[in-house]
Amino acid sequence: MSDRCPFCTVDISNQLFSNNLAISIADGFPVSHGHCLIIPKRHFSSLFEATEEERSALWSLVEQTQQYLISEYAPNGFNIGVNDGEAAGQTVMHLHIHIIPRYTGDTNDPRGGVRWIMPDKAAYWEK
Repeated sequence: MSDRCPFCTVDISNQLFSNNLAISIADGFPVSHGHCLIIPKRHFSSLFEATEEERSALWSLVEQTQQYLISEYAPNGFNIGVNDGEAAGQTVMHLHIHIIPRYTGDTNDPRGGVRWIMPDKAAYWEK
């Protein structure tokens, strides 16, 4: 645990769901209505450092949060992702999984989804 890590000191009242190894919270800087984070309780930075039990606990909360988002916000799809390492854009060095609800019309052309992290390679169907 790190006193300076925002995910090690999450206010318990902000939790949507939890289990013995992970929590689900609303993202403080959402990119869409309902954007949530799934965070392990143990402090580590990479998905590849998670134990099998932690991966199972995290994914269980991804599924529970997805069902909640469907019932509360009725999205038309989801982007689910992890920024793993500074080169991948990770800014908080405590593993967290984004579950981002997507809505029809929230962008002009959603094709390519997460591939847009490399814009010149995203529209592969045009090549």
